[in-house]
Amino acid sequence: MTQNFTVNVGDHVFLEEGGEEIGAVRKVERDHLVVYIEAAGDFVVHGPEVKAVHYGKVVLSPDLVDPRLLEAARGAHERETD
Repeated sequence: MTQNFTVNVGDHVFLEEGGEEIGAVRKVERDHLVVYIEAAGDFVVHGPEVKAVHYGKVVLSPDLVDPRLLEAARGAHERETD
């Protein structure tokens, strides 16, 4: 199945609807995105790993993304302070 989403550089990235932001889109290519995760760097996200796109938000499918991206997202939030 082919899906076409309109994604822009700077869109916020999430692992679930209504969840915390985990990063931002840094680059948009025809078949993948480059997503920046704070303090972890850039990760490539392929089309099937994107669950939804709307209102400047990109929601990923946690069960499909690279496990290193999931670990980086968890680590980014652990380093946050109030």
